[in-house]
Amino acid sequence: MERPAWAPTGIDISVPSVSRIYDYYLGGSHNFEVDREAARKAMEFIPGLPKVMQANRAFMRRAVRFALDEGITQFLDIGSGIPTFGNVHEIAQSGAPEARVVYVDHDPVAVAHSKAVLEGNDLAGVVAADLRKPQDVLSSPEVTRLLDLDRPVALLLVAVLHFVEDSDDPRAAVAALRDALAPGSLLILTHAAYEGIPLSEDRAGGAVGVYRNIRNPLVMRTSEEIATFFDGFEMVAPGLVQMPMWRPESSPEQEDPYAFSGFAGVGRIA
Repeated sequence: MERPAWAPTGIDISVPSVSRIYDYYLGGSHNFEVDREAARKAMEFIPGLPKVMQANRAFMRRAVRFALDEGITQFLDIGSGIPTFGNVHEIAQSGAPEARVVYVDHDPVAVAHSKAVLEGNDLAGVVAADLRKPQDVLSSPEVTRLLDLDRPVALLLVAVLHFVEDSDDPRAAVAALRDALAPGSLLILTHAAYEGIPLSEDRAGGAVGVYRNIRNPLVMRTSEEIATFFDGFEMVAPGLVQMPMWRPESSPEQEDPYAFSGFAGVGRIA
């Protein structure tokens, strides 16, 4: 298997990666055949997976603009993946040139590509760290350099918590991040769920099985379970809703049915 020039040395390109699969769904070019194969297998069960990812990205862009409207110009994006067009720093810095953005991911390809994309951008950085170890994120040199945690920060956990199993206590990780942030900070979150997928749970479960087989278990939670990640936050209207329903810019009725596969919400620290 030929190693592309952009692939960091030392990574195993025979093992699929969640962030590279996501990149493939979004039409990106930073993925390997092993990632594309896993993505195609998952799409045999849920053909609309690219639409789900596009809905995630569209919500993220609306939420970043909402944060800017609230006067927030600091962004911490954990599980940020591989930067594709319309990423957080592009949206934030087009609305507020002084905006500061830190991306966090544990995939070496995502980190390496983020560094390349951000070269020359002194107000954005990337950290190689894991959501399950929030102190590693908070104490990282990039967070220390770029973010003032005594001022409000928008914390993005977009399409990442469903890859953290309950045994790894994702709620404790979110709580640790929440407790490190100033009043007025926002939690911007999306999460996969069976609710809303225009298929039977058995059929959709086949895609979940694909992720389990590549050792990246996809944990589908109910809307009630997802809501518990917002403990300690005040929900911003309209609350926890299906992704196209969060402050839509056009009629949600025009959205692809698969776009409703998952929940999105924004919470504020009082």
